[in-house]
Amino acid sequence: MVKYTMPKPIVVIIGRPNVGKSTLFNRMTRSHAAIVEDTPGVTRDRHYLDAEWEGKSFIVVDTGGFYPEASDDIFLQVKEQALFAIGEGDVIIHLLDGKDGLTPSDMEISRLLRTSGKKVLWVINKIDAPTREERLYDFYPLGADELWPVSAATGYLYEYFMDALILVLPVYEEVKTDYPKVAVVGRPNVGKSTLINALLSKKRMIVSPVPGTTRDSIDSVCAYYGKKYLFIDTAGIRRKDAYGYSIERFAMVRAVRSVERCDVAIMVLDVSEGIVEQDQKIAGIIESLGKGAVFVLNKWDLMEKPEEAYKQWEKDFRRKMWAMPYAPFFTISALQKKRITKFFPVIDEVIKERKKRIPTADLNKVLREVLSSMNLPSHRGKSGKIYYITQVRTEPPAFVVFTNYPALFRDSHVRHIEKVLRNTFSFTGTPIRIYLRDRDKEKKK
Repeated sequence: MVKYTMPKPIVVIIGRPNVGKSTLFNRMTRSHAAIVEDTPGVTRDRHYLDAEWEGKSFIVVDTGGFYPEASDDIFLQVKEQALFAIGEGDVIIHLLDGKDGLTPSDMEISRLLRTSGKKVLWVINKIDAPTREERLYDFYPLGADELWPVSAATGYLYEYFMDALILVLPVYEEVKTDYPKVAVVGRPNVGKSTLINALLSKKRMIVSPVPGTTRDSIDSVCAYYGKKYLFIDTAGIRRKDAYGYSIERFAMVRAVRSVERCDVAIMVLDVSEGIVEQDQKIAGIIESLGKGAVFVLNKWDLMEKPEEAYKQWEKDFRRKMWAMPYAPFFTISALQKKRITKFFPVIDEVIKERKKRIPTADLNKVLREVLSSMNLPSHRGKSGKIYYITQVRTEPPAFVVFTNYPALFRDSHVRHIEKVLRNTFSFTGTPIRIYLRDRDKEKKK
């Protein structure tokens, strides 16, 4: 089946601390929190989310601002933040404080934005009544073609601003391909580009031992026994600096956009460093977006006692990535080109599992096994019952379980249902979704 992928524009909010960036960010993304759900065992950043207005989708980035108490050199921090935003955003929102008025820091950011060639919207926040719109006069020295007054807190004039924003969002063409799409993700310097270079047998990308060399996502077509795969190489991800601001946050956004486009994400881990928090964050992105996952343990040639190391790695992997026990993993050496083609059959298997559809009759046979091995909940005279289960979609597989009181059932009950489904139908490498619904309410619709 031919698939279409549509890259989403990136909208970056920048400005001084306490101008209301996070408030505006929350308002813009309030109903499209694609990667913020807390999943046990998987930690996540919360600085970039999907948003939608009038049918147009985009990614919003909430930058951390600069911190005057962290350094005396305020203007260098302002410039650094603005440059990152300029480099990675499609549209920049320069958010200013209508109560504080125009500051030298605002002027410095504005100067950099004006010379960038990017589309910029100058938004004056904390304007929550018509009588306060006169504060816009303070910001005329910016030289902006138009100033947009809003109140991120109350929503005053918010609709007018959003209508203006979607008019300047870039329109990306649909990319048509029937190749399986594979995103290669991981922290900097774990060997992502080296792996793809080894597969392609040519220098498609710059490979360097300096972490963070790859900044953008680059697509490459790789053929394996006559079958073609579209590989997406993504920028690495670093932890935050001492001031709480990560210059790789925008690279993380690019990684999110790449994972959104893929069928399966290959996550590369560095066996010489072990599994760290950033690895868990990236794994959380893959799981939350419902994509297939395959883990490769790179630099295995560095292990002096491979058998002992594998046993320890298997233990650490199951402990630290316990929220994704369905994901297969195996060892490679991208530099020495050892076992680097092992994951192609796995990719095919994961894609097949993501498309798997189970007949309702077979599901309800399994449901009887679930009911025989699970203590149904009860509370204040109410006893939980499960009536039947059905599959509602694929990629990833999703199921609806009809009950009498969905609120009675806990996460442990859902996990037990998932365990039984996986033991019966496998679903290797793919997350599955299980939703509880009230049968009686569904009948009344």
